[in-house]
Amino acid sequence: MSETAPYASKPQQSLGRLYGTGPSPTRSEFQRDRDRIIHSTAFRRLQHKTQVFLHHEGRHFRNRLTHTLEVSQMARSIARALRLDEDLAEAVALSHDLGHTPFGHAGERVLQGKMQPWGGFDHNIQALRVVTRLENRYAEHDGLNLTWETLEGILKHNGPLTNADGSPFGKYALEGLPGGIDELPASADLRLSTFASLEAQAAAVADDIAYNAHDIDDALRAGLLTLDALEPVPLVGPMIREVRACYPQVDDKRRAHEVQRRLITRSIEDVISASQANIEAACVHTVEDVRQAGATLVAFSQPLAAQVQALKQFLFENVYRHPSVMAPVRQSQEVVAALFDHYLATRDLPGRWGALAAAATTEADLARIIADFIAGMTDPYALDEYARLFDARPEFR
Repeated sequence: MSETAPYASKPQQSLGRLYGTGPSPTRSEFQRDRDRIIHSTAFRRLQHKTQVFLHHEGRHFRNRLTHTLEVSQMARSIARALRLDEDLAEAVALSHDLGHTPFGHAGERVLQGKMQPWGGFDHNIQALRVVTRLENRYAEHDGLNLTWETLEGILKHNGPLTNADGSPFGKYALEGLPGGIDELPASADLRLSTFASLEAQAAAVADDIAYNAHDIDDALRAGLLTLDALEPVPLVGPMIREVRACYPQVDDKRRAHEVQRRLITRSIEDVISASQANIEAACVHTVEDVRQAGATLVAFSQPLAAQVQALKQFLFENVYRHPSVMAPVRQSQEVVAALFDHYLATRDLPGRWGALAAAATTEADLARIIADFIAGMTDPYALDEYARLFDARPEFR
């Protein structure tokens, strides 16, 4: 790999880990973070967590793990082109969804509502809780003991949480800061009011590119969309017409793949071009300049950003709110809500979680333990727990 840019994160200049470790003779600090994430239990659980479609078995729909791997590949591509540290971008990408609940955003919405009296629930905060508290395999400490830079990226890849005066920033100005953050080791040092590194920003925009492309692919595979229905959509319509003109004899399955390829490639190329211009215009020369830039620098160009927003709106109306998607979503929300209510009323959690619940001295502490437990569930385990407690199992029809 060529030498990184002056404004890239430098592993040899890392602010370090909460628990000191000796240097590795073969890996950089960010490579060690990546490897710790990949070998974690929470990472493996992603293979059994929903992305959009609850029934992915046998249909090759994306799950949370395959989505994460796609994001990681795209983040590395963007980081390489911008001469950033690819390993840090990969580490943030691989860990960005570790805090997601079972059943995708449906489960998260339930926990957000149930946890409202105690600060709410946020999957980025939860991912940080996973890597700093809930992973407990190491002999010397809880968590994965990741570098400061990776923790910062997990927390702030979508932007700061506060303004310089400490008031909530962005979406948090309406929702308030999510609960659970004050309990995290070193959370006060993650500088909530600054922007994250360019590597973390690359992971964030890669997330957008990945789910736009694969949600279209999965929706076509599920029969919820057709290429004809997508043709009026500004971003993908011209690509569909281009593919049809180039390949008039191939079937729609191959055409759909050609459209997806173009959507990914052109989105990444746009991000690289726009980000290079943003970095130059912002006159950043160090990673600290990036944090103080006052805006996200790795991003779509304004014209493409508008088209991406139109595509998201189309997918929201025609895929995410499709009756065949919403029916199992409602059932999965009922499962998560019933589990939370039962655990809160009875403290009847299995294994070590039951011991933690029994020892909780306040309802707020108990509720956070329950949220941690449920957020770590896979879809099948949540259904098994529901069956154990209520002698019933939704059929998701």
